[in-house]
Amino acid sequence: MSNSFVTMPAGKEARRFFVLGDRIERQVRIRGTWLNIFDVTVPPGSRTPRHAHASPEVFRILEGRLTIWRLTDNGPEEIEAGSGDIVTIAPSMVHGYANRGSVPAVFSAIVDRDMAEFIEAEGTSEPLKAPSPETIARMTAVANAYGITILAA
Repeated sequence: MSNSFVTMPAGKEARRFFVLGDRIERQVRIRGTWLNIFDVTVPPGSRTPRHAHASPEVFRILEGRLTIWRLTDNGPEEIEAGSGDIVTIAPSMVHGYANRGSVPAVFSAIVDRDMAEFIEAEGTSEPLKAPSPETIARMTAVANAYGITILAA
């Protein structure tokens, strides 16, 4: 039995990426496992395209409000999630999110290795103003390489 602990010392800078305007900071990656935790800051008006991937995700809203859309077996479902809410995304479930509010929304996301590697591959060091059609096409190709299908940009 292992007694290993994973910690992020207070004051240590998280690894930061920007994907489609969202600031994504890796809080922890447990080596040898699929587990990654990112904090995601979604500016007002920002959204992800609807997409699907084989891995599940868990979102815990820390600040603001986030509209999460997902396609369940019973049809489309839209959730208005606020601080403290936890939303799960099942494997291969079509989903997306948007910040329709006037202040940033912040959530922690538990994601697998493929999603983390996609964020590292596609993320930029500075936020993009508005992604061009070429940027969207490149992002879609990179996403496909990591098992992520983007359905609508």
